[in-house]
Amino acid sequence: MDIDFTSGAFWSALLAIVLIDLVLAGDNALIIGLVARNLPKNTQRKVIMWGTFGAIAVRAVMAILVVYILAVPGFMLAGGLALIWIARKLLTPDPERDAGHAVASAPAATFAGAVRTIVVADAVMGIDNVLGIGGAAQGSVVLIVFGLIISVPIIVWGSHLVIRLVDRFPSVILLGGTVLAWTAYTMIVREPLLVAWFEAHPAGKPLVAILVFAISLAPWYTERLPEASKPLVALLPGILAWMLCIEVAGSYLRVQIDYLLTSETGGYALEAIRWLGWLPLAALYLWVRERIALSARRAARS
Repeated sequence: MDIDFTSGAFWSALLAIVLIDLVLAGDNALIIGLVARNLPKNTQRKVIMWGTFGAIAVRAVMAILVVYILAVPGFMLAGGLALIWIARKLLTPDPERDAGHAVASAPAATFAGAVRTIVVADAVMGIDNVLGIGGAAQGSVVLIVFGLIISVPIIVWGSHLVIRLVDRFPSVILLGGTVLAWTAYTMIVREPLLVAWFEAHPAGKPLVAILVFAISLAPWYTERLPEASKPLVALLPGILAWMLCIEVAGSYLRVQIDYLLTSETGGYALEAIRWLGWLPLAALYLWVRERIALSARRAARS
């Protein structure tokens, strides 16, 4: 694309890039703000600046190599799994903070860990941003550079805003985890190695969606569930994983496991296993959990 700074095409493309940045850079600002929230105030600004610098540097490399990156088998799946891990890390309560200790007592490595988490999260979540800017720029390096430069103040300003919002409304943290979980789900179902399988198994997508959200948000709702309900933190994703494994087994064995459609004995057998097979596993988990809790109480009394 030839660059003519006076042409309507240039300015319309630049406007499209600004809009893309406003929409897509917001979630990156959200994550940076949430990662930096537990650091001392005098460190937050440095984390935001270095995190933004690292994120933009990664995006610049991705803008050049995005076509090759997306062609790597399993990249989208690996990125989705990485975001699940980051979401759990983001939502895990800080025991020192909850116990009333000074945040400043956090180890010095926290600064480097925060920057590393920001860069990894932004590298994965920035794929849509890079693709959107690259498409709007129509191959123009100048417009791609403009897009990256424009995203810097949006991310920096947005990150400071998020920190202020979290201080006043702590539930914003859950919003950040939800954004990460949704991005993880979309990346997993868009993995080229799995696209055909999801098209052939419509039940797979909702199972994966609920499984991703259940695992990603588990640290948040674990702290808020009553003790009697806490086994659900493991049981819910476990049952969903069981259902997904049966779906995969059905495709591998080439057996129709919908009892309304199947006419084979194997299909009925797999259907029965799908709905009943997890029950003894769940009972075993609850029994083991109860035994461990009982042993811990005995040890505490002695």
